[in-house]
Amino acid sequence: MNRLKTKLEKIYSEYSKLENTSDPLHLIHQLKDKKDIEVFSFLASVIAYGSVIQINKVLSEFLKTSNHKPYKFIQTFPGKNKLYLKHRFYSERDLTNLIMLLKLILKDYDTIGNYFEQFYLTEHPTVKNSISGFTNSLLNQYENNFGKPGRGIKFMFPIPEKGSACKRMNLFLRWMVRKDNLDFGLWGFIPTDKLIIPVDTHIAKISRWLGLTERKNVTWKMAEEITYNLRKFDKDDPVRFDYALCHFDMMKEKYV
Repeated sequence: MNRLKTKLEKIYSEYSKLENTSDPLHLIHQLKDKKDIEVFSFLASVIAYGSVIQINKVLSEFLKTSNHKPYKFIQTFPGKNKLYLKHRFYSERDLTNLIMLLKLILKDYDTIGNYFEQFYLTEHPTVKNSISGFTNSLLNQYENNFGKPGRGIKFMFPIPEKGSACKRMNLFLRWMVRKDNLDFGLWGFIPTDKLIIPVDTHIAKISRWLGLTERKNVTWKMAEEITYNLRKFDKDDPVRFDYALCHFDMMKEKYV
């Protein structure tokens, strides 16, 4: 275990700096206003799958369209307009309706954090139940206002109980809850030890290599298992290793 802790800490030390210009975090860090950061982080997490080049292209186009003021842009977005952006499974209509859905949330709750907090209970061991409540509520709001959600919208909002690792939602929560040179720490109502690591193919592969999981399929159970094992090395903030592990694997460097 001491050998693994040494590996983890070395990877964390070398890869936890925001030096990878391709990471969408660079775009989020361009913003200063907390409300802009929160709502743009949510959009970035929803879009965070597939080619990094394409992800950054879509996010950059949105920043340009919103004049780098995404919160105000969403607040005043007219429903008759279409957001001329699309990304893989998401059509222009999907992304337009997502903006309209966020507009409704911001109108009633002012911030996404205020909306999410109603689903968080301190007795929950992790954010699993909070994600489920938040996601189901958003899907209900969507159906009430825009009709039955299609494939793209359903893909935006996966649910842990159905087995999804919920990588994008866990990524958003990492950005909102943790506070360091990478993450923004805007939500003080969730302790960092309740977070679950965002698992994509990179985290799954490096976690198998390090012995943090033996599971083959990327599921919520895998995410829980990796997080549980990382708690052995940092019980208060196990997800701090996420960015470093992901970028270590992406760089494909051999650990010495």
